[in-house]
Amino acid sequence: SFNPTFASSRFNSDSVSSKPNAYRLSPKTSRSGTFQRSPPGPQPGNDAGTAMGKTFESIGPELKDWLLRQKIFFVATSPLSLNAHVNCSPKGGDTFRILGERDVAYLDLTGSGIETVAHVQESSRIVIMFCAFEGPPKIVRLHGQSRVIYPGQPEYRELIGLFPDLPGTRAILRVAVSRVSDSCGYAVPYFDFVGHRDTLDKWAAAKGPEGLAAYRGQKNRVSIDGIAGYRDA
Repeated sequence: SFNPTFASSRFNSDSVSSKPNAYRLSPKTSRSGTFQRSPPGPQPGNDAGTAMGKTFESIGPELKDWLLRQKIFFVATSPLSLNAHVNCSPKGGDTFRILGERDVAYLDLTGSGIETVAHVQESSRIVIMFCAFEGPPKIVRLHGQSRVIYPGQPEYRELIGLFPDLPGTRAILRVAVSRVSDSCGYAVPYFDFVGHRDTLDKWAAAKGPEGLAAYRGQKNRVSIDGIAGYRDA
């Protein structure tokens, strides 16, 4: 049985605007893009946090609580070929779940790329990174082995109820975490969270199930390096 805890994180990469649906630089920024790191935060000499560069046996209660407060996470994967491209994707919204001390999953949403799915199916290697944009500086990385769980598979039906019903859902990626670590994050700037974007959800809803299937068949069959991608398009 699963005992999930929830972290709200679905990032949308379109430009920052004045609408209440994005991160914005803190304090308010002009169109020139100038900003400052504000409010003043812990410095290397007087950091309120703990020593940097630790590894953990598992995702314990304190770390779990920190993960649940983050609004964005980043997923990085690599193909086997040294001549192919590595990939890093931002994720957000209510799509990340902690299933156990070394067991996490996130909802994969339909988009124009299929790099993460293609790489995981080829090598399974993955790292998920969270970083603090408010409060004490901190970065956490979850390294592990991932699997793509498709609609129609029994495991998908078991897990999908843990996530919101989003129209663009195409798969679940589940990660067996092999390494949990943190680092300082002293150079990560402060950002104010304004809200989640709904652009992707509206786009997927307008496409409808048949339109999404056709889109995945056109866009998600192979990665940019020709690696096999989405299997049930």
